Amino acid sequence: MQAHRTVREVEANELSEYETSMILASLEKLDLGPAQIDIGILAAAFMFDDHGQNIDEFVRDQAEKAIGNHVPVLEKPQDVVLFGFGRIGRLITRLILEDTGAGETFSLKAVVVRKSKTEDLFKRAELMRRDSVHGPFKGTIRVEEESDTLVMNGNPVKFIYADNPSDIDYSKHNINNAILIDNTGVYRDESGLSRHLESKGISKVLLTAPTKGGLKNIVYGVNHKDILEKDKILGAASCTTNAIVPLLKAISEEYGIDNGHVETVHSYTNDQNLIDNYHDKARRGRSAALNMVLTETGAANAVSQVLPELKGRLSANAIRVPTPNVSMAILNLYLEKETNLDELNDFLRKTAFHSIYKDQIDYTNSPEIVSSDIIGNRFGCVVDSQASICNKKNIVIYAWYDNELGYCVQLLRVLKKMAGIKYLRLPLFL
Repeated sequence: MQAHRTVREVEANELSEYETSMILASLEKLDLGPAQIDIGILAAAFMFDDHGQNIDEFVRDQAEKAIGNHVPVLEKPQDVVLFGFGRIGRLITRLILEDTGAGETFSLKAVVVRKSKTEDLFKRAELMRRDSVHGPFKGTIRVEEESDTLVMNGNPVKFIYADNPSDIDYSKHNINNAILIDNTGVYRDESGLSRHLESKGISKVLLTAPTKGGLKNIVYGVNHKDILEKDKILGAASCTTNAIVPLLKAISEEYGIDNGHVETVHSYTNDQNLIDNYHDKARRGRSAALNMVLTETGAANAVSQVLPELKGRLSANAIRVPTPNVSMAILNLYLEKETNLDELNDFLRKTAFHSIYKDQIDYTNSPEIVSSDIIGNRFGCVVDSQASICNKKNIVIYAWYDNELGYCVQLLRVLKKMAGIKYLRLPLFL
């Protein structure tokens, strides 16, 4: 229902649940194989031009490629291992379990953590069940202490206690050809991340942070086609990079970008201190809960890795603020072509709803939106059109992003690409 309201507000389209329910009813009559079907686009297309067909005929024609096509997405489920179980680790666990469905795509087999004090497994189960930002886990979690296993929504996940990644033999736990997601950030370069590949049972590694030393950083929706079967180690860049790169790419393609500055207003992270204490980086040691902390960000360099055409054209800073989640990127750009505010916002709206970046860029025209409204948003960023500024070639765009969940959704897309999971997307003109 919320999606219908968004379409009515942003697209000025009177699409209602009545039209979409008819599309669903028609789809339900068909013998459909695995596919991603945009019922909103189908309903709008039927309202615009039904080609002289009734709704069942129209839907059958549009869904023809999926009818009777029951070829499995994968020959067998892809084994997945998590190295680390912090904020990103637990959120990506939620998403993987949510996406597992009937077990045809992913099989989350294990989580690797360091052994802590007694009742470690029960503590981790409780952290998985409850989250102060994202709410309770939707499902059941059972602790099987004797086997160091959490059974989450019926999926047994083995907890392996280890310090050295290369010391683990995953094959002993019936884990083979697995993709390992390193969400610790301890290892960033090829020599460090390759230690995972030395372990039996691991075939590929995905880092939930920017890589170092020339390894590929992938922002899904922009350079995901650079992922090759032979790639053994990939990085999913940072939450900020995933938020701004699709937006910068779209703007660069439409107007050209001469230069600019990106300022991120970023929620505090576990890297900071609750109260003043020592930290290697300047200002980061000051209390995260009491201060706005001006600090560095690698966003500008990360952008140039994914968008080499913008190398040397952007600068960036970050301000850490006392909120637990949701951040904002402020893009102050000088374009190569002039525009005006109405044209700019119209372009951003169309980009969010009708372009190849529509899975990465969301759009709002609400004058009342604040950071807590973005918690749980599954896009790379949300353009706040009410805040846009335009003075011919100089534009300022404000983009919100859930720096935890929004990033994890992008991460999941990279994981699917690495695993070879690809669904038929309908209608075909998407």
